[in-house]
Amino acid sequence: MSYGSENTDIFFSAVASLPVGDRPSVGLALSGGGARGFAHIGVLAALENSSFPIDYVSGTSMGSVVGAFYSDGLPVEKMWRFAEEAEKYKISRDFSSVKILKLIMTERMIDPFYIRKFIDEHFSGKKFQDMKHPFACVAMDIRTGEKIIFKEGDMALPLKASVNIPGIFEPLNYGVKELVDGGVVDFLPTDALKEFGAEWIISSITESKMNSPQKNVISALMQVIDIRGGLLAKESKKESNFIFMPDVSDISVSEFSRAEEASIKGLLYAWPRIEDLKEAYLIFALPKMAKNLKSVER
Repeated sequence: MSYGSENTDIFFSAVASLPVGDRPSVGLALSGGGARGFAHIGVLAALENSSFPIDYVSGTSMGSVVGAFYSDGLPVEKMWRFAEEAEKYKISRDFSSVKILKLIMTERMIDPFYIRKFIDEHFSGKKFQDMKHPFACVAMDIRTGEKIIFKEGDMALPLKASVNIPGIFEPLNYGVKELVDGGVVDFLPTDALKEFGAEWIISSITESKMNSPQKNVISALMQVIDIRGGLLAKESKKESNFIFMPDVSDISVSEFSRAEEASIKGLLYAWPRIEDLKEAYLIFALPKMAKNLKSVER
């Protein structure tokens, strides 16, 4: 079934302007992927420029940071600036060869100082309930393997936990729990969106090449996380109504010098697919809205 481009835009504008309840609510799930996760910014730019409604947001690992900025109401153009200036924040220093050598020689995990400093600077004192879009991020208790979905309280610690690579970075203490990267248990957190009540789910996924050679400890471990994440994401993909998968597989988890490139790739991939996205949403929404209208008339 096809509405045609002009009709799609007319119907879509009318439906998108309705409040949640009168139209199906939309959730956006952002996967992990380290520096590749900056591609989510390009996807968000395409969604925002098309005025596509996003009601709930969830993220894992780097997807949690991008999702938090978006949920806080930060304009996409300012998020883009983070990608342009990624080197200024020195995040890549947390993956330096010196720190890797120290990890190997002393068998002591790395303190990701610059990543945590970046998160504290932007989210210290902010709470989930203050976000403009309800937002959730995922971490794992490394002691038990328990998946933990954060959607209430202070944001800084859960975000730092969600990007905390297990076996490389020091776990974060949270009561009796020791928290690490949520990508190990939930690479694409669609279930968190369902907890919010999302009826229609968009997923943005940034996977790596599974056959690419690994040059250091971090990239090898992240390959393992990606393989497991890809397996876990199969079920989450089934729960997704529309999927964006920009090809940023040649960018490694620690290549923050290529963050802007990842953002551009995300936008170039997503923009030509916006019309398909609108049509898919309308095909889902209009029959449901018509059914609800008939119920009201009775």
